[in-house]
Amino acid sequence: MAYSAGLRVSEVTDLQICHVDSDRMQLLISRSKGDKDRYVNLSPIVRDILRQYLRLSSPRPVKYLFEGMQPGIAYSDRSAEKVFENAKKKAGIIKEITFHCLRHSFATHLLEKGVDVKYIQEILGHFSIKTTMRYLHVRKETLVNVASPLDDLYNKGGIFF
Repeated sequence: MAYSAGLRVSEVTDLQICHVDSDRMQLLISRSKGDKDRYVNLSPIVRDILRQYLRLSSPRPVKYLFEGMQPGIAYSDRSAEKVFENAKKKAGIIKEITFHCLRHSFATHLLEKGVDVKYIQEILGHFSIKTTMRYLHVRKETLVNVASPLDDLYNKGGIFF
């Protein structure tokens, strides 16, 4: 969920069942950091996993998508981070990464796919483009493969030597 939409841990734990719009394939991220609402895309894969999760959950969540021991009470951020740590260990990942790294990876992978930084800023819910820029970690292999605009012009026949 976090990686698929670039969410903060608090945005995952605060997500209510009514905020999942599977018809429009969107999630409402309500009153996030900066107290503003935004919509993010709902991955078809995550939608299917959520449907199965809700069908198999016992007890079934009442209000929040992920609830703690008490019905109607959101899972804590710390508990979600612990789940992430345990999953990381079970997967044999020894690299020092945090739950928040999923958000950074999401932003970087969007950039590598060619998504404009302004769109990434909106998706992440940042007020400032400077904040978004701190999230973007471009791989050196990607930089090497960036073609010069001059090459593009030449290959299209726009420049002759």
